[in-house]
This record gives sequence, C-alpha cells and structure tokens, in this order.
Amino acid sequence: MRKLALLIVLPVLVAGCANVGLRDLRSNSKGPDEFGIQPVNSLQEPTSFTELPTPTPGGANRADRSALAEGAQAFGGNLGDPNAGVPASDGALVQHASRLGVTPNIREDLAQTDADFRRRKQRFTQFRIVKVDRYNQAYRKQALDAYAEQSRWQRAGARTPSAPPAD
Repeated sequence: MRKLALLIVLPVLVAGCANVGLRDLRSNSKGPDEFGIQPVNSLQEPTSFTELPTPTPGGANRADRSALAEGAQAFGGNLGDPNAGVPASDGALVQHASRLGVTPNIREDLAQTDADFRRRKQRFTQFRIVKVDRYNQAYRKQALDAYAEQSRWQRAGARTPSAPPAD
C-alpha cells in the first residue's frame, strides 16, 4: 500500500518542480490582459465642432494609436503599402540579405511545416498526465548548445568577450 501511495505522490511532487517560464503564454488569472489594452493619444479639442467628419462605426478614431505604425517608425521606416516594391534606400540591404538565394514561397512552406507538425502531435495529446512543452518539441532540432558554440568559435580564433563563465 505504501509503494502504491509513493508511486502516485512522487510524480505529482516532481511535476510541481517544472519551470515553464515564458513558454507558458496562458493566463490563469481572471483579471484583464495587460497586453490587450491599447494606450490612446490624448483627446484634443477640434478647431471647429461643425467641421467634424461623420462618425464611422468600427472605424478609426483620431485618438487611436497603431502599434505597428509606431514600431515601424521607431525602426526608421513606415508601414505604407505591404505590396509595394522595396524603396531604393533599402536596395543594398535586400541585395545583401538575398545573396544566398531567396525562397519565394517561404511563408507557405513554413505554414505547411507547422501544420504538419501540429497534426502529427495532436494524436493522443488529450491523454497527458503532465503538461508537455510544445515549444521544446517544436524547436528541439534547432536549439544551440551555448557552451559548445562558444568553444567552437574560440577554437576558430574568434574573440568572445561576452562569453558567460563556465558553471
């Protein structure tokens, strides 16, 4: 009887030691989602109340901010038309980035690869005793060992001034 109780209690205790960190993006709180709240610009009084445009339900407001536009502006660009050509000022950057070739349908390929991965992993996923780290499963083959990379670069003669100390 003690062995049976130990077999039941021990996995529960070990599972409680898991550290999912930033990989668990679900919220268990009943409060508001702080990332869902958008700040707005301060309200301004128009020069003439009679010349205001007619309201458009569901449309943009002068006090609304666009996180995408502000982010693009912070990096020195603008959103503009996503289907427009590359500006002449970015030609050298695009040429350098595409020097080894460009996959024209990369978005579709990645979407298909992701869909195939999720379809393979969905079988029997509702029958898990403990939570599974899907992030780790998806990117396990692409993970780097920081210390192996550090030693590889050091053996090649590269300086690594920000290398962390060995544990």
